[in-house]
Formats: sequence, structure tokens, C-alpha cells
Amino acid sequence: MPLLERLQASKHVDQIFISVGSTLSLEKKIDGLVESSPIDFLKDQWQGNNKLIFVGSIGAVVRLIAPFIRSKENDPAILVTDSKAKNVITLLGGHKQGGDRFASELAAALEAEVICTSDSFTESRIPLDCFGEGWGWKRGGGGVGWRKLMISQSKEQKNIVFQSKGSKLWQQLKGCSNFSFLEKNDPISFENIDLYIGQENRNKCSWHPPTIIIGIGCERNTDEKVIQRAINQSFNQNGLSLLSISGLATIDRKNDEIGLLSLSKTHEWPIYFFSAFELSKVNVPTPSNVVLNEMGTPSVAEAAALLAGDHRGRLIQNKQIYYSKEEESGAVTIALVELENPFAPHKGELHLIGSGPGDLKMLTSDSRQALTRCAVWIGYGPYLNYLESIRGHDQIRIDSKLTFEKDRCQHALDLAKQGVKVGLISSGDSGIYGMAGLALDLWLNERLDSRPLFEVHPGISSFQMAAAKLGAPFMHDFCSISLSDLLTPWNQIEKRIKSAAIGDFVLAIFNPKSIKRDWQLKKTVDLLLECRNPSTPVAIARQLGRPEESIEIHTLETLPFDRVDMLTILVIGNSQSVIKNNKFLTPRGYFSN
Repeated sequence: MPLLERLQASKHVDQIFISVGSTLSLEKKIDGLVESSPIDFLKDQWQGNNKLIFVGSIGAVVRLIAPFIRSKENDPAILVTDSKAKNVITLLGGHKQGGDRFASELAAALEAEVICTSDSFTESRIPLDCFGEGWGWKRGGGGVGWRKLMISQSKEQKNIVFQSKGSKLWQQLKGCSNFSFLEKNDPISFENIDLYIGQENRNKCSWHPPTIIIGIGCERNTDEKVIQRAINQSFNQNGLSLLSISGLATIDRKNDEIGLLSLSKTHEWPIYFFSAFELSKVNVPTPSNVVLNEMGTPSVAEAAALLAGDHRGRLIQNKQIYYSKEEESGAVTIALVELENPFAPHKGELHLIGSGPGDLKMLTSDSRQALTRCAVWIGYGPYLNYLESIRGHDQIRIDSKLTFEKDRCQHALDLAKQGVKVGLISSGDSGIYGMAGLALDLWLNERLDSRPLFEVHPGISSFQMAAAKLGAPFMHDFCSISLSDLLTPWNQIEKRIKSAAIGDFVLAIFNPKSIKRDWQLKKTVDLLLECRNPSTPVAIARQLGRPEESIEIHTLETLPFDRVDMLTILVIGNSQSVIKNNKFLTPRGYFSN
């Protein structure tokens, strides 16, 4: 596929521009292509929040963009790739504008090499000025301060970090070994801190997790600037940063309040709406009969803020009324709730990633791309070990044990609700006896406005790998059955085995045997022998895609049970399956006529 089409298919580009006249050299027409002169294109697109991908030589791109370059704070991220997409290079905006991370994601999608020359990338340091984005935090502080901090980090000087809010998992990364993490009661003045992470407004380099819910009540048609001023005054009074806002909360009768909706859109603050009935059930310190008579609940601002925080926050500002000035209209009531943990599901992402059998060559492009995107990887330890060589130095790994699947999924979902980009990893395909079902079940139990992005990324299952190694065993109708009765009663599993036997399905048997569960496989074979010839071929495929891989061919009659364990998948043929020249074939019926 031509590069421009690959870029379009990767979903990493919103618009493709091409210089005037160059469309004549294209092999085929591309929908949505815009012709423009390079100068006009740059004039229109040179904005700090943009990411621009150029296809061509670095020298030509440098000369083209040189007149537009102003500062790290305002210039866009600039990426360059060659016409064959062999390399993706970050030229500008690697940190603040997210160029390095975007280049890694794009390279994974295009199966290209990523080339980043920033100090943090080459020296495997934590990029202090951009790492918080992956955790759902917002950056505060001036450009001069950040430049000094990054220079200090590049010189391997000790950096002092104080964190009062947000997940501290990132502190476990190897790249944090040169940081000094302060606790609340450590005897050091705040002026000596290099990086602050919390909700307070500090005049220094800072990251702000979203931990403040703003409860709002207002008169009909209150001006947007009145609401904004009330929020500003509330935050100033409490020493809080506006960058720590999690969202707004109010009664559903305000879902058409123009000033409120406009404010939400301007700042990208989500609004959580609640009914009068829901709000009336919340205990608040300052209920009002006037509000009760008018709105059907004794509290709007306080109750909505507490409800949006799922009753896990504490009021740090009881409701206060702020009035409009001359030539303004309306009045607004503000209450503030501080959350123990950040809450930003609209920023969070939960990626269910199938890592395949184990060999990285079998990792799908989609799964690799998702892994690159996530700040946190969660999975069963041995499965994560197979991916360790591609884990970034700024990506945290959380190992889980077998039988702790629900805890694993809940932890991943909780982090994603905080605004974190999380990869929940299964071997094979996460939708085939993996974590996708359990994670989706938990996700669906969340209220709609508490759900982070949920995506499933397919992987190569062990039964597909077994089929490829064996020949063509699944060329006719087949089914997969797990013999584990931890979650499914054995009598139900037995019914499925009998039905598959009667229906003459080829079978893929997962979880055939464990140390504590050693009789089900013998019972399965006995059930199958009631309908099938003892000479029916059976393949034992163990540790597929891993250094210990082994494959053996037996029959139902000669199957050695002692050579089967939880790392094995069995392939059991149907009445037509044969072994020829050591290849497992289930004919489709093409030659039957």
C-alpha cells in the first residue's frame, strides 16, 4: 500500500496535504487529499497543539520550516519520514508537544524505526516535562523554569520531587533513580523543590492531576464570564490551580445553560449532570429550603460535586454565591470537592492487548501500537516478560499472579478512570479466554460518564499458531473448549464436549490439565471415543512461539496424558482428519466430487 494510504489507514492523520501539482505523480486518487503550497500550508497549520508529518528529506524540511520556528512553547511537533516509511524522525516538539511519543506510535503502526535524539530518549531518562500526559495530568509552570529543570536533569543533578496527588507508580521506574522524593513532613523548604505534583497553585515546574470537582448552581442565563470569575476566585481563595480541575457538576435542568456549556467547551472540562432526585439523597452541610422549592433538591452545588466524586471526596469549600457586576447577568454558586484519587475518565484509555503466543514476531501491529501508547502495562508476570524488550524506559510494568484476574482488571480500570493510558495484557488474543470479557463486564458496570476509552486489540491465539505449525487442522467447522472448571461447572463443560463430538467438530482444547485438575482430560477423551475412531489424530502443542516449543502427534487412543499441562493446547481432529507426511489435515471437501 502506498505511504499516504498507509498513513490514512493508520488513523494517525486527520488531513493529508500535498504540494500543488504533485497529485499527478500519485498512482491513484486519495480521498480527502488537499493541494496547497508548502508556505500556505505552514501558515495555516503552524500551531503549538498540532503534530505535522512531512514525507521527504530532513534537509528540505529544515529549510522549509526554518522561518516559522519561534519557541518550544508554541511550535508544533514536527515529524519526518522517508517515502518508504523506513524511519520516523522527531525533528521538533519531542517533549512538550508529544513528538517523541507520537513518533513511537506512528513507527509501530508503519513498522518503521523510530529515531529520537532528545536527551531523555537516548539516555533513558524520565522526560519530566511531558511524562505526565500519559497519566492524565496537566503541566504548569513557565518555560524558563522547565528549561532549567531539563538542563539540570541532563547534567545528572539530583532533582527534588514532591508529590501530593496522583498515582506514584511512576516513581518505581529505573529512570527515577536520580530523583529525591520528599514526603509531606520532610524538613525542607518548598522553595528547594524542583518539581511539584499536586493540586495547589505553585509558581514552579508542576504537574496537576485532576482532583477537584466544581459543583455549580446558577441563575438562568448567567453569563459565562460570571461563572469563570467565580471559579477563579474560589481557586485563588483555596490556593488551587485551575489545571487540577477534574470536571463540573450540576443539576440536569442546567443541561441547556449556554454560559455553562460554553465554559465547559472552552476549557474541555466535562460536565456531570444529576437529577433532582439523585441530588436530594446526598447529605450536605448547607441545605436550602429555597433551593428545594425551586429545584426539587435542597442542594445543587454541594450535592453535585460530592456525587460526581462518587462520595469519595471531601468538601473543601462549602457553597459560596458569586454575583454579577454591572452590565452582566446572573449569579453562580460554587462548591469544591477534593478527590483522594484523580478522576478523568474522558482522558483515560483501557487497551485490552493480545500479545500473541510469545515470539515478538507474532505480535500484531495493532497490539504493538497500543503497547507503545500506554504509560502502564498490567499483566501476568511471565507474559510481560516476553514483551520486556520493547517496553519503554518511561512505561511502568505491574506484574500480577494467576487467579487474580478480577483484581488485575479492576486495577487497570481504576487507573484508566484516573486519566491514565493503560494496557491490560493477555497472551494470545485477549478476547479468547483472556481479560477482555472480565474487563468489559467491569467497564459496563460503571456509569456512562465514568467510562474511559475501551479498545480491544486482537492477537494471534495459540490455536491459530498450532494450526499454522501443524498444517491445516481447522479447515472445516471447529470449536474451542476450555477444560478449566474454576469458572464453568464441569457438567456444562461435559455437555459441550458431547455436543462437539456428536457434531464432528475439530476441537481446540485449552487448559487441558493442571497439577490440581488432572482427571478432566481423561474424561474428555473417553467422551470423544464414544463417537470417534481411536485413531483420530491429536496434536500436543506446548509453549508455542517460545524457546521451549514442542509439537507431538498422537491419537485419541495413544495420547500420553503425562505430557500435557497448562502450557499445552490440544488439537483433536474430526472423522475426516488425517496425518500425511507429518502434516495435520482436515479436508474441506473440495475433492469429494
